Amino acid sequence: MSLVRCKNGHLFSARKYGNICPYCSMESEGSPKNDKVLVDESDKVASLLDSGEEIEPVTGWLVCIEGPRRGKDYKIRAGKNFIGRADTMQIRIIGDNEISRVNHAVIVYDKKNRTTHLLPGDSMGLAYLNGDAVFTPMELTSFSVVEMGQSKFLFIPLCGEHFEWESSSR
Repeated sequence: MSLVRCKNGHLFSARKYGNICPYCSMESEGSPKNDKVLVDESDKVASLLDSGEEIEPVTGWLVCIEGPRRGKDYKIRAGKNFIGRADTMQIRIIGDNEISRVNHAVIVYDKKNRTTHLLPGDSMGLAYLNGDAVFTPMELTSFSVVEMGQSKFLFIPLCGEHFEWESSSR
């Protein structure tokens, strides 16, 4: 892991957060590659493979197309994916302080019905699907645009009508 320091003095992982500080949303000085690495440990791929950790397959992605994290992708898994800035969120979007820390919105992939829905969260912030405010569950389709805070995301499905992990050969 490589730790870098932002302009406000916070230490954070450049590998996990890039050059945006998760504490204050300030950029670190220069790019992560150019920042002074304070701690550097090599990846131990073999130990990860031997750990017996179960892989949770991706069912789709949100891709930031506008906002502070433009170009960043976020994996969607089966079941509920809570969206916010906090470490506890399944989809953690840092850098946009208008997105609530906890439960700004929820994306749910339903394996049984092979559908993906956007649900409102229980925070004060609103989410929008293709320009409409989300007050009840709304189905996401390929290339739907989801807006939260200052950011816009494109929904890219993997699972659904044409593919499902359980039906594929292992």
